Amino acid sequence: MAWSIADVARMSGVTSRTLRHYNEIGLLAPASIGSNGHRYYEEAELLRLQQILLMRELDLGLSEIADVLDNKLDQVTALRAHHQRLLAARDRLDILARTVSRTIAELQEGKDDSSMSKINNPENLFEGFDASHYESEARSRWPQEWEQSKQYTDTLTAEDQERMQRESTTQMVRMAEFMAAGAPVTDPAVQAEVDTHYQGVCRFWTPNAAAYKGLGQTFASDPQWRSAYDRITEGLARYQSEAMAAYADARLS
Repeated sequence: MAWSIADVARMSGVTSRTLRHYNEIGLLAPASIGSNGHRYYEEAELLRLQQILLMRELDLGLSEIADVLDNKLDQVTALRAHHQRLLAARDRLDILARTVSRTIAELQEGKDDSSMSKINNPENLFEGFDASHYESEARSRWPQEWEQSKQYTDTLTAEDQERMQRESTTQMVRMAEFMAAGAPVTDPAVQAEVDTHYQGVCRFWTPNAAAYKGLGQTFASDPQWRSAYDRITEGLARYQSEAMAAYADARLS
């Protein structure tokens, strides 16, 4: 029995686009392609897809999964490497927990003394945030770009992450200054700052116009990111999102 790509997408929850991507990189080829160009999968392919999804749940990369399935890499070896990544992630979460604790203390201090700024050091807001999580939809909507991002972030040291967090905070403060001055999002100086932001994102993955707009929408709609931006100044998340949309229309379309 054979199932169409639409059937497999419905059964597995994996999008047709992702299934086509798996075929393109040699991870999961269909059993056959009909005269109409439609892809069809049989039982062997469904079982392979199940193994892929199980290893994705363990956060193994696509290249690692391919090596395991094609017997080029022992599964224990792959899991050991993943274990090291989990330990690194645990360390990052420890930093993030300290960041939240410090922010709560500073906000409480600001409540107790209304003459004080709510946040004494805005750079502290973002310690521990992982820049590779910019786009929550990237993994499902742009799997190839997500994989590119993951390969880059795996190489970052704690010092690299701290430096990039400081850069990100500095950019956010500059955008807040533009917004406070009443600069429209299309202002050349604002767009130059957005270009710096875009080039920073490109260190992880290279979004097209739609993806970069989607990233900006995430900043404005995701509670964690919106709160981080708006703690610097109310409305900054929306201003950043609109500036990114203007940049995408002008430079990436």
